Amino acid sequence: MNRVQRALLSVSDKTGLVPLAQKLATAGVEMLSTGGTAKALREAGLKVLDLSDYTGFPEMLDGRVKTLHPKVHGGLLYRRGHAGHEAAVRQHGIAPIDLVVVNLYPFERTVARPGVTLDEAIENIDIGGPSMLRSAAKNHESVTVVVDPADYAAVAEQIQATGGTTLELRRQLAAKVFERTAAYDHAIASHLRKAFAPETASPLPASLFLQAPRVQSLRYGENPHQQAALYGRFGDFFQQLHGKELSYNNILDLTAAAHLIAEFNDDPPTLAILKHTNPCGVGQGTDLRAAWDKALATDRQAPFGGIIAVNQPLDAACAEAVAEIFSEVIVAPEFSAGALALLQKKKNLRLMQVRQCPLTASPLDLRSVGADSFLLQERDLKETRPEELKVVTRRQPTEAERQAMLFGWRVAKHVKSNAVVLVGPDRTLGIGAGQMSRVDASRLAVWKAGEAGLSLQGSVVCSDAFYPFPDGLIAAAQAGATAAVQPGGSLRDAEVIAAADERGLAMAFTGVRHFRH
Repeated sequence: MNRVQRALLSVSDKTGLVPLAQKLATAGVEMLSTGGTAKALREAGLKVLDLSDYTGFPEMLDGRVKTLHPKVHGGLLYRRGHAGHEAAVRQHGIAPIDLVVVNLYPFERTVARPGVTLDEAIENIDIGGPSMLRSAAKNHESVTVVVDPADYAAVAEQIQATGGTTLELRRQLAAKVFERTAAYDHAIASHLRKAFAPETASPLPASLFLQAPRVQSLRYGENPHQQAALYGRFGDFFQQLHGKELSYNNILDLTAAAHLIAEFNDDPPTLAILKHTNPCGVGQGTDLRAAWDKALATDRQAPFGGIIAVNQPLDAACAEAVAEIFSEVIVAPEFSAGALALLQKKKNLRLMQVRQCPLTASPLDLRSVGADSFLLQERDLKETRPEELKVVTRRQPTEAERQAMLFGWRVAKHVKSNAVVLVGPDRTLGIGAGQMSRVDASRLAVWKAGEAGLSLQGSVVCSDAFYPFPDGLIAAAQAGATAAVQPGGSLRDAEVIAAADERGLAMAFTGVRHFRH
């Protein structure tokens, strides 16, 4: 147990500061402080010594230099009990500092503000704070260091009870300091890299730093024998309004659902049903209830235990229909009072409100591939506009077929490859997902439509990548498809176009592939 006789407090975030200082004062701890922190402590009636009086050196350069002094860092870094160190601090009149309470200038919050200038960002780069934290954390054998207000209570409790802190606690706090300073430096480096990069620079950094706080421990991962946790800014984008704790798989599915439905934010009422991150039905209608009927009709078996996402506030009429089957999660921009009252009767159903469109998050997509390796890519945010459809067949598509192409193309983008989706202008009819060959994906989509009792006459077939052979297209045409949309680019494009022309199909190329692995 190391006694705490002198503390240095210098914080940007004043949360919990005064209660902590009051407990230190009752324990007889001398307190040193700076600027606004000292002012807050004095206003609370606490005795505090200005750091400039302690060091004999004034703050200068608009506060840029105030804690960078040998009496500060010497008091933190010297090894207690080391003969040489003890002699040096006696010679130079350096007293021990046993406790450091520091949190940093709000750089991350500053640069998150719209319109923040480069000068504002640079002035919010803390120099003295990280330096003190690192000095204290390095010497945690003797010094207690606190960077997070959440740890104030544990530190104060030990000091009040024993006059000091345990090595176990000091080690935990020191590790937390280096996590925080690493994250802080990462935030600065990321912001400056973007600010200083030429317009032609790659959005992919030369080095990849992962920085995300753990926000939730999960019951388990994909399977019960796997531990799991959620990290990052999930709460900025989604708020849980009801239901039991989210699982690892719930989070994967609901974020996939939110990304899919965001494709239709400006469309008429749209509803999507997903299972294992794949859409199993998407529909549009004059209201969400009509959209539900179309989405459910695509596949009446797969939606059990699935995820439902809507692009408009969920109303009571749609909620009543949705409540007839078991669902894991419903994702919506809002829930009407009637919908909430009805759905909250299902204690296990999670209701998630979209607080911010997920498409506004980082434009980069990160995946772990094991072996301590990662893949980083730009997110697939490519939209295909009507004028970008290049018709390659003799027959031009009808207006209804064009609408179906654009509708189905957005759905196919979110289906695991190989993906083939059969659609009408406002609904899915059959979805073939995750198949090893494109012809199998086509056959599966046709089979799913048949199982659902849906006619494919006049439907449009959408393929996320080009047809390597005509067989997949032929399978859809034989089932009733009259038009197709695909990226094009195969060595056998001419054969596929000829097969379409032979059957009177209209076909458009997008020039863009949407693989999803």
